[in-house]
Amino acid sequence: MASTFKQRSILPGFGLAMGFTVLYLSLIVLIPLSGLFLKTTELNWERFWSVVTAPRVVASYWLTFGTSFVAALMNAVFGLLVAWVLVRYKFPGKRIIDGLVDLPFALPTAVAGIAMTVLYSQNGWIGRQLEEIGIKAAYTPLGIIIVLTFISLPFVVRTVQPVLQELNVQVEEAAATLGANSLQRFFRIMLPQLRPAILTGFALAFARAIGEYGSVVFISGNMPMRTEITPLLIMTKLEQYDYTGATAIAVVMLLVSFVLLLLINWLQWRSGSRQLPR
Repeated sequence: MASTFKQRSILPGFGLAMGFTVLYLSLIVLIPLSGLFLKTTELNWERFWSVVTAPRVVASYWLTFGTSFVAALMNAVFGLLVAWVLVRYKFPGKRIIDGLVDLPFALPTAVAGIAMTVLYSQNGWIGRQLEEIGIKAAYTPLGIIIVLTFISLPFVVRTVQPVLQELNVQVEEAAATLGANSLQRFFRIMLPQLRPAILTGFALAFARAIGEYGSVVFISGNMPMRTEITPLLIMTKLEQYDYTGATAIAVVMLLVSFVLLLLINWLQWRSGSRQLPR
């Protein structure tokens, strides 16, 4: 006599937990984003295109994406260097420096922006030294890059650091005994294993820098067509009660964020698949 058994989940309470998860994500993420797209539908395609391709908006795109890319690229290089020092060397105060890496996570962005503006302004401690050699940092794209580099540094360091810790040092030692110098060991042995983590950290830093507002608004100077970032332009349109224009620009930034999210997940999947034993 055949009997049927109801298949149950191994984890107790899965249905209830899944229901709360979907409800929570819907209230916090899905519904607000859906409202953003619905608000944009008040514009026809011609009006939408004219808003998101206006010269002032396009200039803010170039500034936002350009400075974010440069900042993320700098962190890909120097973040790797910081992670290397923290993993491979022992020195006094190592734990303090390791903790300082996470400071941009805990520090309010407005505080970071004010601090950077004070340091890099014309009368600031660092800005005064730069002025003497003809470099102006505050209220220029250079100042924006400096701030974005500061707030996105932890993403690269914390992504690369655990991969460095898991690298097999014996492989490097074997290569050294075979006559490989330091550069050859790094580029031929270590870098191929670190590349997925570096790319993931770069993508995370780039995505973080694109959406930054609080720290940049102080040091950028907010000059239209020159130092006005896209998040600030969205805020300006909201203050002018141009809600449809603000949401149209926000939708463009949201689509870019989705693309970056897919890229980050793909890089993480690729990194994980490479680390699986064969």
